[in-house]
Amino acid sequence: MNQHYKFVNTPLPYSYNAMEPYIDEKTMYLHHDKHLQTYIDNLNNALSQYPEFQTWTLEQLLVNVPSLPTALQTAVTNNGGGVFNHQFYFSNLTNPAPSQPVGLLAESINMEFGSFQDFQNQFKTAALSVFGSGYAWLVVNAVGQLAIITTKNQDTPLPLGMCPVLNLDVWEHAYYLKHYNLRGDYIDDWFHVVNWKNANSSYRRCFGMEP
Repeated sequence: MNQHYKFVNTPLPYSYNAMEPYIDEKTMYLHHDKHLQTYIDNLNNALSQYPEFQTWTLEQLLVNVPSLPTALQTAVTNNGGGVFNHQFYFSNLTNPAPSQPVGLLAESINMEFGSFQDFQNQFKTAALSVFGSGYAWLVVNAVGQLAIITTKNQDTPLPLGMCPVLNLDVWEHAYYLKHYNLRGDYIDDWFHVVNWKNANSSYRRCFGMEP
């Protein structure tokens, strides 16, 4: 996706059915082509009235929400956050996927959480704890440590000074067609399609090790 207004919904880097049987084809289509597109359209509509902010990147907008005009703040938080969060979520899916983290991220997960299994358990607990709509995240926090956090609605970790490594969308539209109300089953299936190679690259970028 381009980084400035007007934002465009670029195609997924894989087919809609690529995550089967873990994430179904219809959900992927609706999630990307309908839900994400709505956030992009709403963000573009909001920014169309403010040419002075049209050169800002999406991350600049999200980090500097308090500096934006009051009338623009909610639109950027909700719709800009929706664009960022969805794009990040889709970028971290692949099938077949490595069964465990790789590279420097694998080492850091073992160091911070004790083992990959312990990390999985803690991440699932966090994702299940989100009341209503939101996300579970693996981030690098302000002191350079891995941490698991949750955000509500379309909030992002960026204004908190945190660098995203991985996120899981737990809005019902991300899983309801296949998993109904069983969010835990969706989380278990999601672990089968995590793009750990890409997550490792994101982790390294948090420390300036990759462009």
